[in-house]
Amino acid sequence: MPQANPLHLSYRPDIDGLRALAVLSVVLFHAFPEWIHGGFIGVDIFFVISGYIISSIILKDLENQTFSFSNFYIRRIKRIFPALLTVLISCLVFGWFFLLADEYKELGKHAFGASTFTNNFMLWQESGYFDNQSESKPFLHLWSLSVEEQFYLLWPFFLWIAFKWKKHLSITLSFLAFGFTFLHFYIFYPDRIAAFYAPQARFFELLIGASIAFKHIRLKAHDLERGNKFRSIQSWVGLALILIGIQITTKQSHFPGWFALLSPVLGAAMVIDNQKNSWLNKYLFSKKIIVWVGLISFPLYLWHWPLISFAFIIESQTPSLYIRIGLVILAFILAALTYYFIERPIRFSSNQNSKKKL
Repeated sequence: MPQANPLHLSYRPDIDGLRALAVLSVVLFHAFPEWIHGGFIGVDIFFVISGYIISSIILKDLENQTFSFSNFYIRRIKRIFPALLTVLISCLVFGWFFLLADEYKELGKHAFGASTFTNNFMLWQESGYFDNQSESKPFLHLWSLSVEEQFYLLWPFFLWIAFKWKKHLSITLSFLAFGFTFLHFYIFYPDRIAAFYAPQARFFELLIGASIAFKHIRLKAHDLERGNKFRSIQSWVGLALILIGIQITTKQSHFPGWFALLSPVLGAAMVIDNQKNSWLNKYLFSKKIIVWVGLISFPLYLWHWPLISFAFIIESQTPSLYIRIGLVILAFILAALTYYFIERPIRFSSNQNSKKKL
């Protein structure tokens, strides 16, 4: 039976604000790489957020004795597939009319990889994320979605088992986070492509988010409220690390590596850890317009790169500045339409709490 005083997952608008920063950095990097040199680190911010949010949901359901594997995966399907299939099908239809036969064949192969969450392995076997050919791959950006879903294929089972020894869960999570960080630096780091695409090389970012989730569940509310002055400084330092990373990280940086750990990962973790206590979380990341961008961040992420990539293919060169500006605006429009008319109605069709965001 559920506990008498069940834990509830309260909605944090500042997390959507952080999502907005992540997606905007990626979109602006892809559209204007000459200005936003390291915007691709936004994906690493997404990994930390995802590890925090989804681990919070699983851990609180386990604490309340209401966790269900079927419910978890149904929520994941409803979260991911409506928008993803909309983009994949739209791109396949567009490609049928505008791509050459060999280009369309590759598009179909990558669409299959994206829909089965194996795209990262396909791209790993091809060429690098930053090479010249990458601009002609409309589904290149979906490697990150594949890494996430590979993680969540196993993560609920691990937490379900580990929760039976809850007293040792903190040590277990810390050991896992450290272990996968070690794995990244000492096994995958020498191979830049493997470090970028291999799921084992990225799991430490999701695990850091998961560790924060456990910390917040374990500590009581009044414990999280302590040290507000320090927490406010911590949040600003986290944002500074992210912004510095966006500025100084380039395509030539050995990324992920230390650049990822010290900038987007640590920076995002410091912001998330604040639990809405700092001015930055309350008043900047929680602003309505910023939260709105965070709410549409998933379809915006899905739409923006295919638009830019198709323009590159059709133009046989980098599109003009005005075309790229227009494509970013179009991406926002398509993202909003996808969110309000496809993602949201399907995702919240069964009277789930709309603030329990997977």
